[in-house]
Parts: sequence; structure tokens; C-alpha cells
Amino acid sequence: MLRRVKVIPRSARNEIIGEMADGTMKVKIAAPPEKGKANHALCNFLAEHYRVARGEVTIVSGHSAALKLVRIGNEADS
Repeated sequence: MLRRVKVIPRSARNEIIGEMADGTMKVKIAAPPEKGKANHALCNFLAEHYRVARGEVTIVSGHSAALKLVRIGNEADS
């Protein structure tokens, strides 16, 4: 599954705070957006939320942007 995600780094805790009008998931992440820390924390958080292995969550695009396209699950499920 591909999911658009808007990330809000440096938050108090990791949590999903809702969806935007276009269906983009809004997620708060505690980690700072430095050296990939927020991306790593986002992938860990989404893997736990969707109950998949950490290796099954990858950022497809938007590595250095707040708006990201994330693949959740293996490619056969997409």
C-alpha cells in the first residue's frame, strides 16, 4: 500500500493526528529532521502502527520534505 504522509517533526510524541482533506495522513514524530532521524522514526512508528516488519516500510519519495510517499507492506501487496 502506498500512503501519503505529512510529517511534523520535533513533536512531544509520535502519534497520528488525522488526515488532510486529500487523504494525506498527518503524523507527529518526536525525532528532529536531522540526518534522517525523523524518517527513521517515522518508518518505525508506521511499522508498529500497521503491524508489519520494519523492513516493509520504506519512504518512496520526499526524503527531505515534510510531505512523503511511503510504501507499507511488501511489493506484492501494493
